[in-house]
Amino acid sequence: MWCKVLLLLSLLAVIKTAPPLQLSVALGSTALLPCPLPPSSRVRDLSLVQATWTRGHGADVASFGPAWQQHIQEGFLWNPPAFLQGNFSLTARGVVPAHQGAYVCFVSYNSSRLATHNVSLSVRAPPILQVLSQWVVLERESRLECLAEGFFPPPVLFSWTREGEEIKPPQPVDGEPAGPDGLYRAMGNLTFYPSRDDQNATFSCEVTHGSVHRTLTFQLNITLLPSIRMWAVPISSRSSALTLACDLDGYYPEDLSVSWVQNETTLPQNPVSEPNPDGTFRTTRYVTLSPEQREQAGHVQCVVGQPGALEPAQILARLEDLDPPDSDPVLTKSAKASVALMCISLVLVFLLCFGFSWRRRDEKQKSLSVSGIILPPHMVVGQKGRVTLSIEGCRVDRVQTSWFLNDTPIADTSLKGTSKTNFNCLYNTLTTIQLPYGLTLTSPVSEKGPLLPPKGQSEYYKLHNQGPLHSTGNRQQLVSSLTFVPQISVHKGAVFKCQVSYMGKDKVVVERVSERFTVLAAPEVSEIQLVEAAEDSDTITLTVHASHFHPDVITFRWFCEGSELSPVASQASSSPRPDPQGFFTAASQCRLPRGELERGHTKVWVTVHHMALKVPVTRETRGFIRTPCVAEIVSSASTPGRPPTLGCDITGFYPPELTVTWLRLREGEQDDREEEVVEGGEVWGPIQTQARLYRATAILHPTRRREETAGGGVVCRVEHCSLDRPIERLWRNAQLSPPSVPPSMSVGWSTEGVGVFSLLLRGGQPRARLLWTAGAATLSPLTSSETEETGVDGRRELRSVCALQRAGPGGGGPETAGAGLGGGRALNGKTVVSHGDTEDIEYMDQEVDGENNTVDSWAGMKTLSEEEGSNEVGPGGLHINRVDVRAAPHQARGGLRVCVEITHPALALPVYRTWTESIEEESSSI
Repeated sequence: MWCKVLLLLSLLAVIKTAPPLQLSVALGSTALLPCPLPPSSRVRDLSLVQATWTRGHGADVASFGPAWQQHIQEGFLWNPPAFLQGNFSLTARGVVPAHQGAYVCFVSYNSSRLATHNVSLSVRAPPILQVLSQWVVLERESRLECLAEGFFPPPVLFSWTREGEEIKPPQPVDGEPAGPDGLYRAMGNLTFYPSRDDQNATFSCEVTHGSVHRTLTFQLNITLLPSIRMWAVPISSRSSALTLACDLDGYYPEDLSVSWVQNETTLPQNPVSEPNPDGTFRTTRYVTLSPEQREQAGHVQCVVGQPGALEPAQILARLEDLDPPDSDPVLTKSAKASVALMCISLVLVFLLCFGFSWRRRDEKQKSLSVSGIILPPHMVVGQKGRVTLSIEGCRVDRVQTSWFLNDTPIADTSLKGTSKTNFNCLYNTLTTIQLPYGLTLTSPVSEKGPLLPPKGQSEYYKLHNQGPLHSTGNRQQLVSSLTFVPQISVHKGAVFKCQVSYMGKDKVVVERVSERFTVLAAPEVSEIQLVEAAEDSDTITLTVHASHFHPDVITFRWFCEGSELSPVASQASSSPRPDPQGFFTAASQCRLPRGELERGHTKVWVTVHHMALKVPVTRETRGFIRTPCVAEIVSSASTPGRPPTLGCDITGFYPPELTVTWLRLREGEQDDREEEVVEGGEVWGPIQTQARLYRATAILHPTRRREETAGGGVVCRVEHCSLDRPIERLWRNAQLSPPSVPPSMSVGWSTEGVGVFSLLLRGGQPRARLLWTAGAATLSPLTSSETEETGVDGRRELRSVCALQRAGPGGGGPETAGAGLGGGRALNGKTVVSHGDTEDIEYMDQEVDGENNTVDSWAGMKTLSEEEGSNEVGPGGLHINRVDVRAAPHQARGGLRVCVEITHPALALPVYRTWTESIEEESSSI
């Protein structure tokens, strides 16, 4: 007994446990967990089979056996009929992280173990990269954050590069679960101090996960911090409100947030921004403190927030320094005596000057208060802008203004027949409205009319004067405005100047000069152009052009499927170049592999940013993909007992790969159920016709079984990567029958030398095609007219008519020679076209060809009257073909030949009918 136990233990020590099968699958794919039986094991009766799949610590995944019903978890499937072949494999569909783990398959037959398999399933999902913010602050501590999400299992390695050089080594990050799907997300960051050399540098966030390496390249958006100055607007009274100003200059971009804080309490404010010539911006933010807030004193802060700035820029000042309190003067006895003596002196001076002041009363009333020139925040090329000046005083009704651009006087180009160089508010077209208290309101004429400059002038200027308006006391207000259309060549870096004077006086009372302003012009962006790189045939260069913009600061950003791309040669390609008018032109390029663009699955777009654009301009492309054009199915003539050969032309597609399937429809079935035709189908081509354009021909050859194409019909189905759904063309099998062709054509000639040839075909299915030709040694195609009717016997009657006129000797004069190019006249249902200057054709001569022509009598057929005629060929008119029968110098003279070719699927060869001019007819025509 002990010997048997020892023998059994020795056998168990010899047996080695087989290692589990390692399976690694992608997220969302299908995984097959194998569980085959040994070749020596066989299963003949399913009622004796017991099979189970467990996972982890014995969790039941699937089970099969006679003692219990079949059970399988959702997302898994197996095929019990395959158990008889020894296949107990389990399939997991749509694999997710929850499916990962160790699986055990146990199979027994008639209570005897047949097989046990261990399978380890691991799920992998690569990360998706995104740089959350690309704004950094120049020469300040900034942070870039790279988000990797949707990966499994953790961890991932983050690294950063600049211009291909590593600036931060790989660091592992475990991340955290991103949702119930079991995927993870992780964040990598880079902290550095940006410099001006980083403006066009290419940065990359590189993430390594398992065997996958992802790289996201981008360029930085540099934020320039403003210079800040705080000051208080001077006021005369301590009890009134106090206005504080915060000047910000030299910052970029335009979007920023400014807040006022007094003693840790935020104050309201109103933002206004203006551009600088160098592309940066400046602004002044005001805040008004109430008398109560003014008395609180304390500290006042101006806090500026910008994109990419970790800490806001700010300035702090004591309110006592900005608004020092008034101090009560303390007068000594000597000071009081001096004040008294000064008061007495002032009274004496007042009495002495009283007489002089009475005489100069009018001059005092002429004192004026003139504001500065107010410029609009933005001036766009081609759009009207306005500069404004406000004048207050007692006698503003006698004030005149003169406007200058730099030092050049401006003429009012909106006035008709006026050559004044100075603006005078009394000489402008104004509308006067009577107001109470004897006041009047004068407003300018509406600008809704056409704004056209006078002849010989390229600029547009128009003056607007509004006033005098009642202000305070005896003082009135006059507003003078100048409307103009900015131009780069004229207004770039210019200033406006306004001189104020009184009527009849040459002396300038006040002169105001505006600040220099920047004229904006939005770029015109082309579509994305795709060109093969000369040095690399596997790379496609994408180019976009921006033109007619100003100033020269412009940004191109390329994207591909949600990730930002790095443009190639950005320093040279996007450097703007000015044209003679002062506008700038720039271009940007990006490169992608040819395979991405040729398949058409990759969407690439570029955004163009400019300060003249409220919303960036976007252009996008999907590559070289072209949709095929599928013609109708045509059939060749068939012999008795064999089906016809079918063909279908497919043109204008790219890439060249496509799939053609032939299907047949069973006759009499309402649902048109399809059944694939297995034999006889082939595709000729594809053959290249142009650059990235191909054509092909799908052919279905006849087979020995005629029922393949008999009955309902045949469908040609074309599938291509550019199509959302296949293109199908249907051919219905119809009986082919040839038409009845007469032995000769009918011929008739008019006195003007116009020949009318006709041919009548009876029957035929489908309709026959006819081609008319004429000439001498060689033949040229002609234009004909076909009409179709149903005959008395119910058969189809197709009549084809062709009219021609000789262009050589004997072909008529110039008037008749040009008939084929112009109008036409109708002849009682038969049509002959002639030139408008030719007299009406009264009858058609009778010509006889005894050999192969039929004689038709056209005599007595009169044309329409002049009122019913038309100078154009109508629906019933015939086109006159001009035929040149003159022979070349080295060729023998030949007569006129007219030939018609009749083709039909039921005819093995085309049928021809020919009319030849006899020698007598040719000599008589000459």
